Amino acid sequence: MTDISMTHITPMAALSIGIAVGLAFLLHWAIYAVALRIVRARMTPLLLPEIFQPTRWLVVLMALAGGLKSIEMGPRVEEFWSIGSKMIFALLVGWLVLRGLRALRSMIEHKADMSVEDNLKARRRHTRVRILYRIAQSIVAVLVIAMMLIAIPGGRAVGVTLMASAGLVGLAVGAAAQPALKNLIAGIQMAFSEPIRLDDVVIVEGEWGRIEDITLTYVVVHIWDDRRMVVPVSYFLEKPFQNWTTKTSDLLGTIFLYVDSTADVERIRAKFIEVTGANARWDKRVAILQVTDHRADALELRGLLSARNAGIAFDLRCEVREAMLSFLRTDMPEALVRTRQRIEADGLFTTPSGAEGRAP
Repeated sequence: MTDISMTHITPMAALSIGIAVGLAFLLHWAIYAVALRIVRARMTPLLLPEIFQPTRWLVVLMALAGGLKSIEMGPRVEEFWSIGSKMIFALLVGWLVLRGLRALRSMIEHKADMSVEDNLKARRRHTRVRILYRIAQSIVAVLVIAMMLIAIPGGRAVGVTLMASAGLVGLAVGAAAQPALKNLIAGIQMAFSEPIRLDDVVIVEGEWGRIEDITLTYVVVHIWDDRRMVVPVSYFLEKPFQNWTTKTSDLLGTIFLYVDSTADVERIRAKFIEVTGANARWDKRVAILQVTDHRADALELRGLLSARNAGIAFDLRCEVREAMLSFLRTDMPEALVRTRQRIEADGLFTTPSGAEGRAP
């Protein structure tokens, strides 16, 4: 109570503090408006809108600190103000750094357009930036907490220890959270080794999907039927999986046709090339039909065709397969698989597989 009574706030002092804070708001707004106009003349402003709020409150804090110097405060109040202002300053600086990092991430992602057809470089840049951004977020958060603890006399030792002995703290936490740290380290490694990138087409645990999100500890796979599979980051460094877009999104697809052993393969091949060439989804790279197997009752024909990406390749395979089956059914019914039987003089008949029976 004595400390509070020793704090003398005269009307003039209160007015000067109010004027200082008001001028800080006005000065910040004027500088921001001028800077925004200059930047808009050259590019899309991404950094300035992000740092507007933290810089405004930093300016206000500094103006308030300058105004309070003219006031006689009691030792207790002055101690509270000293600790509180330092903690608020650390918090605002951390907020400013995080906003700046988010703006930097947005600028890099803005330059890397993933909507183009050949977006390999863009996906690589998005993936790396997203992982590094989340690592930076964690580091900034730890540093801000340490700075706030240092501002408290009783917590200064803890704050210094947190900053100076990060390795020991990491070992202590690692004993209790080994899987989380394992995935965290795997996430850092993934940012540079790049086994997967955003929008990569993968097959994980037998499921076909695209990489939708990559965090420090897990990866979200958007499966073709709109399910989401959440996979630990370490999975992609320890277990085999299929990545259909590692180097390029171009892909080869196959269709299989089963026809009679006496079918005219050349005619079927010509029709396959015609149907594939007439389809707008084909990228004009590969269109081949070959006999890949000869069974007792049929020939196996494999059609190989190419497309720009996995989704287009799937649709192309379906459409070509339907067109070929329609052709065989209407124009070459003799090419469809038939079962042959031979009737012997004693009334028995045999099938190509060797089974015997008696004719009715």
